[in-house]
Amino acid sequence: MSRDGSKVGPPRRVKATLLLGSFLLWMPASTVALVPEEEVNVRIYRELSSGVVNIATAAFNDDFFLSPIPGRGTGSGSIIDRQGHILTNHHVVEKAEQIQVTLADGGKFPARLTGVDPNNDLAVIQIDAPPERLTVIPIGSSSDLMVGQKVLAIGNPFGLDRTLTVGVVSSLGRSIRAQNGRLIRGIIQTDAAINPGNSGGPLLDTNGRLIGINSAIFSPGGGNIGIGFAIPADTAQQVVPQLIAHGHVSRPWLGVSGQDITPELAKALNLPAPRGVLISQVIKESPAEKAGLRGGRVSIQVYNQRMIVGGDLITGIEGEEMKGMEALTHFIEGKRPGDILHITVLRDGEPHELEIILQESPREE
Repeated sequence: MSRDGSKVGPPRRVKATLLLGSFLLWMPASTVALVPEEEVNVRIYRELSSGVVNIATAAFNDDFFLSPIPGRGTGSGSIIDRQGHILTNHHVVEKAEQIQVTLADGGKFPARLTGVDPNNDLAVIQIDAPPERLTVIPIGSSSDLMVGQKVLAIGNPFGLDRTLTVGVVSSLGRSIRAQNGRLIRGIIQTDAAINPGNSGGPLLDTNGRLIGINSAIFSPGGGNIGIGFAIPADTAQQVVPQLIAHGHVSRPWLGVSGQDITPELAKALNLPAPRGVLISQVIKESPAEKAGLRGGRVSIQVYNQRMIVGGDLITGIEGEEMKGMEALTHFIEGKRPGDILHITVLRDGEPHELEIILQESPREE
């Protein structure tokens, strides 16, 4: 194995020395033999580790006296085509004023930001490098993953270039929150060791396909305890083409915030339906406002929580019962800008049917 870990040579003969007491015992040379599982690990690393890059960023923040203070960050990324596009996490490159990519051969290239998707913590950057120096990591599918399936993670934890860790798919369908508060669904949980610096690197199956983008860990102490999370490859397959073509992802937008209503809350508030979404705010110029949806008017204390009441209660969309804000968000995400929705609301105890034309979600600055 070379110093940078980019190549693994064929089995070689080694000589081992054991120290017993004050005597040296020289062991005869032997051939290193790999079991089948080790052969898979070695093959994946040999073929694809050079497709994993080190990403270093520089950003500047103002101190108390408005003087710029430089800050630095590191992460990982996967080369996804010969044009130099690299897939990573949004939080790796967020607010970066300078991005530098280091390839497995030691070459360093300035990178430019191609597109970001904060809602899924994904980003694409690009470098101008000779195609022959780029090893492409193929993006696979995460839809056929199974709990217990072996996975491999390659990244740069704590600046240690192209480190391989191995584990299994611990669970599927997890949900975590992006830094902007949006819930990311379908997350892959793995026990393959992931640490700071691994963010943005690939989670691979034994066929060498990228099936996840390592993004976060659960760790009370800040280090790896075997609970890591990766954005599923199917999500990347949906958003990466838009990031490369347009720099952002086009999503539908309703323009409301609201409160989940349970039977207990409905009883306390004397609402006519046991479940739904009580609208607390309607954003100006949003599709919801244009359709006539109404937000709350009064703030009250209910069960040790502050609520804004008096707004419409959404009970259904297209005949489907709405049980909460998460279900509403999930339904909207399955639509496209320009789609027309028919929403059922209760207003002052009376049902109303409203038609809403979804718009493209405003982009985050």
